[in-house]
Amino acid sequence: MIGRLKGTLIYKQPPHLMVDVAGVGYELEAPMTTFYQLPEIDSVVDLFTHLVVRDDAHLLFGFGTSRERAMFRTLIKVNGVGAKMALVILSGMEVEQLASCVEAGDTLSLTRLPGVGKKTAERLIMELRDRLAVSGSLEPPGAPVGRPDDPIADAVSGLVALGYKPQEASRYVNAVNTAGLDGEQIIREALKSLVKG
Repeated sequence: MIGRLKGTLIYKQPPHLMVDVAGVGYELEAPMTTFYQLPEIDSVVDLFTHLVVRDDAHLLFGFGTSRERAMFRTLIKVNGVGAKMALVILSGMEVEQLASCVEAGDTLSLTRLPGVGKKTAERLIMELRDRLAVSGSLEPPGAPVGRPDDPIADAVSGLVALGYKPQEASRYVNAVNTAGLDGEQIIREALKSLVKG
């Protein structure tokens, strides 16, 4: 998996860009929120990436921040939302705006995005609320939570990253005696209790 690219920006035409890394040109697609932050051509650029492998293509997506990439990864897990629609959503809204829309149940703002109808907006709110509501936080999984010394939130995020639903992850973590344990130890104990149960 290609997780990050640092190189020279040699082409940019929304939503496409190309980064030269040691003589290899990587073609990427990026949301407009990332494009606004890009430097001039022939400047050094550092991007977080996500690789989508399909039968007919390998597509590489670039993001200016890890939070953007984390939200993209969360969006593509929503039923009926593919990589292209996730890119459109992130082009129309910053991560914080999207999280606020989800929290407020604001379908109207979401339907203003191209290709997002009322049913899709409702599905986005319903599924994103579940996926983003890890320990009461609307931070996307994998993003800094803002509470670096919260091992319980780290453990829940870790279990979500492993594929458990947020509600399940919270339940499994709450079933463990977490006193004095760090996030990694809590995950280990939660997984042990699942195997025993």
